[in-house]
Amino acid sequence: MTLSNLPPLVTVFGGSGFVGRHIVRALARRGYRIRVAVRRPDLAGFLLPLGNVGQISLVQANLRYRASVDKAAEGADHIVNCVGILFESGRNRFDSVQDFGARAVAEAARNAGASLTHVSAIGADLNSESQYAVTKGKAEAAILSIKPDAVIMRPSIIFGPEDSFFNKFAAMARKAPLLPLIGGGKTRFQPVHVGDVAEAVARSVDGKLSRGTIYELGGREVLSFRECMEVMLATVERRRGFLSLPFGVASFLAGILSLVPFIKPPLTGDQVKLLKKDNVVSDTAKAEGRTLEGMGITPVTLESILPSYLVQYRPHGQFTGAGKEA
Repeated sequence: MTLSNLPPLVTVFGGSGFVGRHIVRALARRGYRIRVAVRRPDLAGFLLPLGNVGQISLVQANLRYRASVDKAAEGADHIVNCVGILFESGRNRFDSVQDFGARAVAEAARNAGASLTHVSAIGADLNSESQYAVTKGKAEAAILSIKPDAVIMRPSIIFGPEDSFFNKFAAMARKAPLLPLIGGGKTRFQPVHVGDVAEAVARSVDGKLSRGTIYELGGREVLSFRECMEVMLATVERRRGFLSLPFGVASFLAGILSLVPFIKPPLTGDQVKLLKKDNVVSDTAKAEGRTLEGMGITPVTLESILPSYLVQYRPHGQFTGAGKEA
């Protein structure tokens, strides 16, 4: 096969993460050559079996170091950026990763002559109280100024085997008699499956979506925080009470937890601020077809997926309720 006949090359920044690995799988199934740009290629070897021999390669890149970003983008036909952080740690700050880093990827894509798909988040807002949301908003504005033809994906909370939402609270339900409801548990979400997000990104790489457009990705159900917890508890077959925490109290507790060294905080003050606003697809996006359904993708339901990976949190795992014959 000559160089001119090779499949297009897609560079995926953050391809070893929760969302990234599913994007890599979706692209590999389509036959693309994939260059996965990650901080630790030595820890990303599990991605290689997702494609054929030589189809997926690993390169080192860190969004805080511009030269590595440019190098990873060289020769790419399309670039996907799905790097993001849920909380700040060490040198990984919201500004450096989600703002500066996204700008660097957009500029690298422009210089390489590559098209770009960026994974953002519903709630990205320059005027938000949350630094997470503000930096997501800054990134979107910068990307569209640098690459006006970029496609931006804004998912609601994403669920799937390695998610940091349902897994977190299911693990908490193993031992805690009460589960916290931040702000009374009234915040609304539209949980979207990671496979649906990956398919949306893959269709963008295919060139099937409108360029210069922001898409909002949500699942079939709109659920309150409390309803999400109830669905999770029903799935893991545990009974737990709820403890309503006003936003002020939750912020205070999050501040204390953030002072504990060497642990991943279960809740941060910035996340409390995010929970003050609903995380659902807008009516405008629905009307304009900038949704999964508008792309022709039918979202999967929570109930069809949650049992497949939350079964480990049941009292007796997969044998819960199996009776004596188990």
